[in-house]
Amino acid sequence: MRPEAIEAMLPFLSERFANPSGAHRFARDSRRAVDDAREEFAGLVGAEPGDIIFTSGGTESDNLAIFGLGSGDGVSVCSAVEHHAILDPVESLGGRVVGVDRNGAVDPAELRRVLNEGPVRVVSLMVVNNETGVIADLASLAKVVRSAAPDAVFHSDAVQAFCWTDIAELCSVADSFSLSAHKFGGPKGVGALVVRAGVPLSARQLGGGQERERRSGTQNVPGIVAMVTAARLASEDRAADIARIGALRDQLLDGLLAALPGTVETAGPDRSQRAAGIAHLCIPGVESEALLFLLERGEVSASAASSCASGAMQSSHVLGAMGIESDLARGSLRLSLGWSSTQADIDEALSVIPPAVERLRQFGI
Repeated sequence: MRPEAIEAMLPFLSERFANPSGAHRFARDSRRAVDDAREEFAGLVGAEPGDIIFTSGGTESDNLAIFGLGSGDGVSVCSAVEHHAILDPVESLGGRVVGVDRNGAVDPAELRRVLNEGPVRVVSLMVVNNETGVIADLASLAKVVRSAAPDAVFHSDAVQAFCWTDIAELCSVADSFSLSAHKFGGPKGVGALVVRAGVPLSARQLGGGQERERRSGTQNVPGIVAMVTAARLASEDRAADIARIGALRDQLLDGLLAALPGTVETAGPDRSQRAAGIAHLCIPGVESEALLFLLERGEVSASAASSCASGAMQSSHVLGAMGIESDLARGSLRLSLGWSSTQADIDEALSVIPPAVERLRQFGI
């Protein structure tokens, strides 16, 4: 978390700890804090205050989008490389999945073909892939959706995008998009679903009528205030962070590619279409599980697939959808950088990772 976000939330954990749904003056103070945060956050993401629905994070926002957006007949459609928070709900509803190319990009022609198979209620295509960092050409994909499925709601999982893209411009073509605070320096357990005015949404949580009856439940005031503080700082620092962190990412990738012959840079060599904060490689001749164990001993924390799946060491559906051979995918490594990353972090990673890989190769693990 950004220190400023921590500082912003602390008063709402103590003397300002009141339920914003209450009627007394302390509750009104909390409600004003939520209202002010909503207005500021809307400006940062190119939306209106009424478009913002505060949630518990990206997964809830994505689920609310798939289960709640749209009206009438039709199925849900998403790409094969979506986060499971989108992919699993779509599949549970019997929806359709669009394939991607070797670089993880959705082919507009394939998207059109899938949309033409029958009525569509909602289409969800992510902005930045959480494993590979691939940035989608959302504007081009939106044109296909509007043309082939004009009655469908166009949603985007933008959870990974806030720090690495102009989120307001990129998502201006979407009817709805999801965000999560911990991806840009805020706390875990708080996020937002942005739904444009006039877009139909059925609530999935009922009871208190909060968020204009679209998401009932007592609002997480400390989390919301901290999230918006982090969002403001991330927006202010975005251009400088992309340049600085992108340079560190490139140094990390170049160093690993030079030190580990045969290693494949996932999604190809064009880094301009990948988020500056994600470095993804496939290292032949090693198993990710064993490599992550050695890296942790060397105080380098990394992942193999999505952070949500890595703990269970599940195979990456993203790499599978990209057509990466299973033997190569078994050696996948995802290294994430952020606002607090430094040159010393890169130097440490480059000193730890190559010897760990060579040790595993030596023993055939």
